[in-house]
Amino acid sequence: MISNLSQISEKAQIGANVTVHSFSTIFEDVIIGDNTVIHPNVTIYPGTRIGTNCEIYPGAVIGVIPQDLKFNGEYTTVEIGNNTIIRECVTIHRGTNDKLKTSIGNNCLLMTYVHVAHDCQIGNNVVLASYTGLSGHVVIDDFAILEGKVAAQQFVHIGKHAFIGGASLVRKDVPPYIKAAREPLTFAGVNSVGLRRRGYADDVVRKIEDVYRILYVQNSNISKGIEAVKATLEECELTKEIISFIETSDKGIIRGMI
Repeated sequence: MISNLSQISEKAQIGANVTVHSFSTIFEDVIIGDNTVIHPNVTIYPGTRIGTNCEIYPGAVIGVIPQDLKFNGEYTTVEIGNNTIIRECVTIHRGTNDKLKTSIGNNCLLMTYVHVAHDCQIGNNVVLASYTGLSGHVVIDDFAILEGKVAAQQFVHIGKHAFIGGASLVRKDVPPYIKAAREPLTFAGVNSVGLRRRGYADDVVRKIEDVYRILYVQNSNISKGIEAVKATLEECELTKEIISFIETSDKGIIRGMI
């Protein structure tokens, strides 16, 4: 159903069984996949690509040009995967020359008043709770959860299955599989509950706990912790993944327990 009170460009591509409610505006060069629902008063700007079975709630603004003074009108996009829910008053900006797109994966939930700035790259099954704000170029890997009012600085990287407590300020990279909270943002343990809910076996969770116990609890700095992990734990995909994340971090990672 497409309301006759909506405004849709003839140059937009609208899939099958798409619902567009009254007073929503869809500009040219927009693609919307099958079975997606657009609620009233949504604005979707050129360069936006939305997958199938998505739902976008009132007041959302998607695909507007970035708030980056270096942006010079280059052609960029916003790309949203399938089965993603975007709640009221979410704003998502197009990319710049850096990545040329802002991307959000499949099965994500962006709650009310979330802001996703230019060139952010968000994986699958990510939850961003209300009032969370991502500055430009932020990368969030699969299954990460950010509680309400989290603010992420430009270029930070949040690893998969990470859980960040509400009202946190993210200035450093957050390694995968952990919980983070406090000010300044600090390691608060392994996200063991979330991992088990997603099917991780107990022995795998214990391996992850062993890695972070050495990194954050038993050593005074991360460099020594990495050496200790390599020296004492059997190398496996998990240890390589965690160590690789830390060693390739441009911003440095969050601090250990105080």
